[in-house]
Amino acid sequence: MKPYLLLFLFLMATISLPTTPFAAENPAVGQRAAAQENFAAAEAAYRDGNHNLALSRFRSFVLRHHDSDLAPQAYTYLGRIFLQQHRYADALLYLDRVDATQRNSEVQLLTGYSLIMAGENDSGLNLLQTITGQTFAPVDQQYLDEGMALGYQRSGETLRALYFYQQALTGAAQPKELLLKVHLLLENNEDFNLLSEASFLFANSPIGQDARLQLARKALAERDQEKALAYLKQILARQIPFPWRNDAAKLMDRFSQGGWLQRDAIGVLLPLSGRYAAFGNLVKRGIDLALKLHNADKPPVRVLYRDTEGDPVKAREAASELANEERVMAILGPLTGSAAISAAASAEQNETPLLALSQRAAIPEIGPYIFRNSLTTRLQARALARYAVEQQGLHSFGILAPENRLGREMAELFSEEVLKLGGLVIDEQSYAEDANDFRPQILHLMGKSAKRKRTDYRPKSEEEKLDDLFVPDEPDYPATSFDALFLPDYADRIGLIAPQLAFYGVQNIPLLGISGWNSPDLLRLAGRYVEGAVFVDGFFLDSPYPFVKEFIDIYVETYGDSPSILEAQAFDSANILFTQLDKTEITDRKSLQTSIANLRNYPGVTGATSFDFTGEADKVLFQLQIRNGSIHQIN
Repeated sequence: MKPYLLLFLFLMATISLPTTPFAAENPAVGQRAAAQENFAAAEAAYRDGNHNLALSRFRSFVLRHHDSDLAPQAYTYLGRIFLQQHRYADALLYLDRVDATQRNSEVQLLTGYSLIMAGENDSGLNLLQTITGQTFAPVDQQYLDEGMALGYQRSGETLRALYFYQQALTGAAQPKELLLKVHLLLENNEDFNLLSEASFLFANSPIGQDARLQLARKALAERDQEKALAYLKQILARQIPFPWRNDAAKLMDRFSQGGWLQRDAIGVLLPLSGRYAAFGNLVKRGIDLALKLHNADKPPVRVLYRDTEGDPVKAREAASELANEERVMAILGPLTGSAAISAAASAEQNETPLLALSQRAAIPEIGPYIFRNSLTTRLQARALARYAVEQQGLHSFGILAPENRLGREMAELFSEEVLKLGGLVIDEQSYAEDANDFRPQILHLMGKSAKRKRTDYRPKSEEEKLDDLFVPDEPDYPATSFDALFLPDYADRIGLIAPQLAFYGVQNIPLLGISGWNSPDLLRLAGRYVEGAVFVDGFFLDSPYPFVKEFIDIYVETYGDSPSILEAQAFDSANILFTQLDKTEITDRKSLQTSIANLRNYPGVTGATSFDFTGEADKVLFQLQIRNGSIHQIN
């Protein structure tokens, strides 16, 4: 064969050999391709609206490809998904993983918004301020506007907040939610000048309309009818969609009927549905009974009930409606703590007397128009201290209290009241709320430590026997050093404590208790061990007072069962307001507020009632004593 033919065959054989692709020999290229494929799948799920699937895929992506140049975008998507789920701490966790050099305006926006929503207002607001003026997609622009609005609101810069709320309203999918936030912001603002400026700056928007409504209500509270009418006319003359336009129309309608206040109307706020409905309806019984008896022989009074459901927002709205639209002279209730605080703040703003029935602390301190008629812990502590120190001449006291809110509060208040009267609490012991063995605490009160019994039964050495000869004998149960013992707990627990007190030698020491003692269980469980003990309560079914007996008889005749302290307090509170309205000199809310503040020793079925300088009821409580195995009133 010729040489050139052999060379040709060799070259053909070489060319026909199989070759391996370069990509297969380079793993980095394969990993990059896999990362792009995984990212694209996660992004597609997000764009399809399947956020749960997108969340799972993006999480998987950042775990497998954390060093990919697509990781910052994946972290951003994760932050966005968590933000949309209102999980702001989780959103920040992923957004913070974006390297500082790659934190674009989108990341800054999502981070700033999440910080504000998570409560880190200053940091979030500062971050958002650095990107204002930049162009964003509509959904992100909405985040920016709402974030800035809330940030400025929390910083107390109300006008700036309103500006960004106005911006947010232009693109809002749920404008009613934003308008509610604006409404609450304006409703709780006391600055007349700010409301006036807001009504001018946002004249042609729902925000301006709302500002005028608040100005009208403020004018009505100040009894400036002419100014209020002017604001209401401005609202109704403008055809601007406004959720509270009907409120303005109702106010205007009231003016057309003549006069401002309805002097025969009292508003009542109670939880008539929901978890507290059972208690609210008992209170309503007491009010209805008082209304029936009053209207039988006196100028009739009207009662306007509003159901709070125990919700503070509903309570505040109902209080505002009663004060401004219904124009009642006063408000009675609410019964639950958070609802009472919310309604009281609204009533004070509208200068409407409110007589609360809640035991929540600090309600009367909200303002001069707020009063309270309820059996509080301080009222009980004060009544007991007065009985013990002023009537019985006792000056030193011991306290044995449970380790819970009631026990701590009662112990502190009793100590304060005793000290005011010249007495002193010289020893205080506490026990676990679920305890049933009180020996250590009782022995401490007696001045003797509760020592463990000897469990080492080996014979004593001669040295130990000799030492024992020089240890003075202690009495088994040493005498206590105080004049009386205060036990702020309920009847079932006193049934365990009282027998142990007697067993360990605490005898002939007066025992003092709270309203929680007023139960048949006390006599059944504690029996002779509480003989002679004295406690206080705000109502007593077996009271010898004729007016208490009359109330109980009428209540039983009307409803078929005996009243509790809830109905009794409601009966008294309603009658306090009704009797004030019967006075010819009571012509407006201010004169009514003054009259309630000056009330002294109103003869109620829950005790003679006055109000102190803060608006707190100062009552003559029922002093009750265990005598011969039954409970007797001793005052």
